[in-house]
Amino acid sequence: MSDKPVPTTAPLHDLIARRWSPRAFDPSRPVSRDNLMTLLEAARWAPSCFNDQPWRLVVCDKATDEPAWQRLLQALAEKNQRWARNAPVLILACADSEFDHHGKPNRWGQYDTGAAMMALVFQATAMGLATHQMGGFDVEAARQATAVPPRYQPMAVLALGYAGDISGLDESFRAAEAGPRQRAEMSSRFYLGSWGNPVGGD
Repeated sequence: MSDKPVPTTAPLHDLIARRWSPRAFDPSRPVSRDNLMTLLEAARWAPSCFNDQPWRLVVCDKATDEPAWQRLLQALAEKNQRWARNAPVLILACADSEFDHHGKPNRWGQYDTGAAMMALVFQATAMGLATHQMGGFDVEAARQATAVPPRYQPMAVLALGYAGDISGLDESFRAAEAGPRQRAEMSSRFYLGSWGNPVGGD
């Protein structure tokens, strides 16, 4: 299943409407180096405070370095390992905790790293690739597996590849994979002028 329709309250760009986070990946289809470089270029051009570009991405490609891929896979929560093992690429996204230009704490580093990952995800969607970002991983295990210095905070692991057949998933994941996409009502998340004053649009 590569597409899931999204119920929206306003018309959206196709890239936003089509982006979702599948767990079913095709283990037989690697991601080419050219495609990986395109995705990283998309992330490179994300906005950031002072143009500091605090993101650092560690790409573990099973096709070219299976030991590195396996180390990062083992840092995932066991439940995530059960489906992410079919993703040919795992990417660890890390945020710099300091500004490069003066070494002071960068409280926007995590926010900006999220923006870079979103740029990567939208580029992947445009290229027909599937992505699924995970917070379920052992931070210190991932740090050790990929030699991340203490200054940088591992934020998420992204599984990347081509969408696969839902039948390849454990039974426990199939209902969520086939089910509808859902979001909270707009009025519960977006406010006009002050907190708690709903924008509306539901």
